[in-house]
Amino acid sequence: MIEIMDTTLRDGEQTSGVSFMPHEKLMIARALLQDLNVDRIEVASARVSEGEMEAVKNISRWASQNGKLDRVEVLGFVDETKSVDWIVESGCQCMNLLCKGSRKHCEGQLHKTLEEHAVDIRRTIDYAKSKGVSVNVYLEDWSNGMKDSPDYVFALMDKLSEMPIERIMLPDTLGILNPIELSGFMKQMVERYPSCRFDFHAHNDYDLAISNVLAAVTAGCQGIHTSVNGLGERAGNAPLASVQAVLKDHLHVLTHIDESRLGEVSHLVESYSGIAIPPNKPITGESVFTQVAGVHADGDNKAGLYQNALLPERFGRKREYALGKNSGKANILKNLEELGLELSPEQTKRVTERIIELGDKKELVTQEDLPYIVSDVLKHGAPEEHVKLLSYVVTTAYGLKPLASVRLEVNGETYEESAKGDGQFDAFVRAIRHIYKNRLGRDFPWLTNYTVSIPPGGRTDALVQTVITWNWNDRILRTRGLDADQTEAAIKSTIKMLNLLEDESKG
Repeated sequence: MIEIMDTTLRDGEQTSGVSFMPHEKLMIARALLQDLNVDRIEVASARVSEGEMEAVKNISRWASQNGKLDRVEVLGFVDETKSVDWIVESGCQCMNLLCKGSRKHCEGQLHKTLEEHAVDIRRTIDYAKSKGVSVNVYLEDWSNGMKDSPDYVFALMDKLSEMPIERIMLPDTLGILNPIELSGFMKQMVERYPSCRFDFHAHNDYDLAISNVLAAVTAGCQGIHTSVNGLGERAGNAPLASVQAVLKDHLHVLTHIDESRLGEVSHLVESYSGIAIPPNKPITGESVFTQVAGVHADGDNKAGLYQNALLPERFGRKREYALGKNSGKANILKNLEELGLELSPEQTKRVTERIIELGDKKELVTQEDLPYIVSDVLKHGAPEEHVKLLSYVVTTAYGLKPLASVRLEVNGETYEESAKGDGQFDAFVRAIRHIYKNRLGRDFPWLTNYTVSIPPGGRTDALVQTVITWNWNDRILRTRGLDADQTEAAIKSTIKMLNLLEDESKG
């Protein structure tokens, strides 16, 4: 069993431009400990700010009430009493003490000898123990220490191994190691100090964080540090989702992580951090479970030939088959099957040709577009419009919230409503929501994502493409609108979504 310590709220917050509010830290801490079941979390650095104190107090209070306080940790410094007192005041009971793991850092930054540094460490640890605070120790710059001054590392470890320390945490602080080097260094530590428990803290400067995690575990390391979405200083830390998948699938090592919650927690951190998850990010990226080539869909359909151990269902997701210029008949059939549509081989061929044509124009085709494309291609006319936008007016003025007035026809009945919003489209959606909730007594989907692009490829006078993702009873719907005006494109996408729901309700 490998122990996972997640440092999203401490090291992850050192990502350029990221600063979590106290309540956001609490929400992320709860998600990590309660939903994902991470073993430990590092939530802050001591003595940083009043905001950090508030955040740690909130987390410690919640963790204490839920029997998880022993899994909350705070970074502290070799300052004898100051960090310990800060941590005690915050309600936390575990300090991760930052010590110098290389001679260069010890002499160049502290201007102290190893012996002087060791005395300071001992005083800080003794004080922490007297206050009931347990201690783990970081050997900052350990990787350079092992490369340039291993005698210093071992001399310091000889002293630390005699102190009341729970774990020795070995960071590749500047992300300089490769797996071969790391394996050798870790084995030296494990063999030389068999009674010590070692964690490894990777940085991704050479894009080797995950490879180094593999090397550390095979060399005998017992704990791994991660961050959600790989957040962290410079190139970041080892991503939690990738670490979990690699440990399970490649080393057959167990952790306590609940894989099925990785996606939702990644998106929670994405929302609070403002750092978008790249579409091709392993495990959590939007596109990583999407097959584009038609031959892949064909192979999956026949015998799961293009699937590996990273099944999307493990992570609370599902496989999708993209519609575009690389689509083949198998992709189309997969999407039609999900929609419950059956076409003849000739009809399927014609629909495929139309989707390829749209793809060549850089149009994004979603599964929800298929019924419309089928109707267009097969000359059946447009789908019946159960919901029609008869008229609308949106206004905006300096210093005032935008206002929308909407007249909508739903199944032959006409309704009018007005609403204010934070933007023109927001006001429009609020007016529609009023019609559905107040006049029709029906629920209305929630908008979860909104993207705008120019399909033909970057011309400013081209059509605007708006793709909106909706959540409807825990089901995801995506609809697209095209228009020269961004608000109009979003409105078209919204009306398309309403017609899709009406079609389903009548089916």
